[in-house]
Amino acid sequence: MTRVYYDTEFIEDGRTVELISIGMVREDGAEYYAVARDAPWERVREDAWLMAHVVPSLPRAEGGGSGREPGEWPGIDLGDPCVKPKSLIAEEVAGFVLGVERPELWAWYGPYDYVVTARLFGSFQDRPPGWPMFAFDLKQEAVRLGDPRLPEQETGLHNALADARHNKVVGEFLLRRAEEDGRV
Repeated sequence: MTRVYYDTEFIEDGRTVELISIGMVREDGAEYYAVARDAPWERVREDAWLMAHVVPSLPRAEGGGSGREPGEWPGIDLGDPCVKPKSLIAEEVAGFVLGVERPELWAWYGPYDYVVTARLFGSFQDRPPGWPMFAFDLKQEAVRLGDPRLPEQETGLHNALADARHNKVVGEFLLRRAEEDGRV
């Protein structure tokens, strides 16, 4: 089994959940990051939380501002190589995850991450053969192990790749803890 730690940033309205960005880090250190070119950017622009916390970490158009001020729209740099259509992201994510033996998806509070990632492929039945049927949740694993104090993320909060990297740090910490406690 190979752990794939991941995180997504998304917009949801109670009816739909749509990808903004995705970051993945495998146990072997390989990384993947993409920003959805076809995300609903006008809806993102109207969401104060996303504008304050997620948009500043995305590739911004030249001279577009920081995105940190209310109503300020930095614009996404559509020419950045990590900005891709969701159809290409789906292909690349499938290759990244399924390119290892028996992949396990691991996320922090991961149900939305799993759903928004699976939606890249269409309906639940459209997932590629071999795609994991569920994701493991790092928070749930922490609770199982007595909810220990976890390593803190120092930078990059709400950048999907930085968050995925931190998920790997947390996952490795919890795995060591489980081994020490004989709870693997």
